[in-house]
Amino acid sequence: MYATLPGFREFPPERFRERNRIFRILRSTADLFGFEEFDGPILEPLDLYVDKSGAEVVDQLFWFEDRGGRKVALRPEMTPTLARIVGAAGASLRKPVRWFTLNEQYRFERPQKGRQRAFTQFNLDILGEPSLGADAEVIACFVAALERCGLTQEDFRVRVSDRRIWTRFLDLMGIPAEKHPDCLSAIDKMERLSPEKLSAWLTPVLGDGTTDFLGRVAELRSIRDEAQLLPFLESLASRQEDNEKSAELVASWKQFRSAVDALGLGACAVLDLGIVRGLAYYTGPVFEIFEASGKGRALAGGGRYDHLVEKVSGVSMEATGGALGDVTLLDLLDSKGLLSTTLAGTECFLAIGGEASRPRALQITQLLRQFGISTSYLFKEAGFGKQFKEANRSGAKVVISVGEREIETDEYPVKDLASGEQISVSFENLGEQVRSVLRGGE
Repeated sequence: MYATLPGFREFPPERFRERNRIFRILRSTADLFGFEEFDGPILEPLDLYVDKSGAEVVDQLFWFEDRGGRKVALRPEMTPTLARIVGAAGASLRKPVRWFTLNEQYRFERPQKGRQRAFTQFNLDILGEPSLGADAEVIACFVAALERCGLTQEDFRVRVSDRRIWTRFLDLMGIPAEKHPDCLSAIDKMERLSPEKLSAWLTPVLGDGTTDFLGRVAELRSIRDEAQLLPFLESLASRQEDNEKSAELVASWKQFRSAVDALGLGACAVLDLGIVRGLAYYTGPVFEIFEASGKGRALAGGGRYDHLVEKVSGVSMEATGGALGDVTLLDLLDSKGLLSTTLAGTECFLAIGGEASRPRALQITQLLRQFGISTSYLFKEAGFGKQFKEANRSGAKVVISVGEREIETDEYPVKDLASGEQISVSFENLGEQVRSVLRGGE
């Protein structure tokens, strides 16, 4: 027997139906916020991801050489594809660009709780807009999607930070720009690495200043009140010019935070400078959304990446965005009892009283389907008791009984399983009457 490959999932009809319900919510939320859906190829040149993330990313990809001798990879994310498409269109696009995708992606990683090798991501991006109001809008859309899935702002936390604050901190600490990526990567992993490992990582980069650096990092990461940001940065400065730059940065951050609060996210959005996001292309506000306890992997994450489009396509364009993964989202919804266990796949079920009645039952089935009513029945002869049991199992809302007596009178009992009420309806009126019952008698 063949087993499912590690890191890949299967979706029988009941699970697939429920996943699609959640996906419809995500799509309708994007529509509500004015995002337009797009898609791109499942295969891209390997260099597209190497240029964006560095050569080390190759080990995390499903890649191969095709018959044309090209090195290609299954897409691990949509941002590089988005940057390529938008860059190619350039000035012809109306700005700001508000696009979203909901599609499957692939990463060759070790499967574990909350992480698979094949997964679906809900991506939101706004391009060609320098205002940090766009960043707040992206976060607001993710929060709305989670709420429309049944969660409340008590169930999750949006941890917001800003890469510009960390870059400013590194500059004030006198750390050269070429060493910033190593320092930011270490800061991003502080929650997962021991102090000894962090020190071992940074000592070759910072030398004797490593201990002092890590102490200052801990101070900055501990700040939870925006009012403490500027005093902390000023404590590191040696020139008035430095203080002016810091003040300008903090003022920009406060404008972003004001937009977040005005969009109704104050109850769930918290300052957390421990969020750095490991990828080097982030240039401004960044965020991650976690279950309220902070346990498990992030539900969503993203931030501003003003230089990536230019790096990929040569066209300068500001950008911000993020992604929400279906693996962690479905796990959280399941833990909260928010995934339906109903096996409903049909609206109407026909209970057939013997093989002689089957031709008329099939005519009724076809009639109802022409009215857009999903209808099913048993293929083999069975008693009415078994057929009603099957109707309940399938989640049907209405049962129509078709037997010799009903055929003789051309009147058919239509039973509403929810209320128990039953009416007798002629063949020619079945479509309209069943539709009315399904709509609650409208």
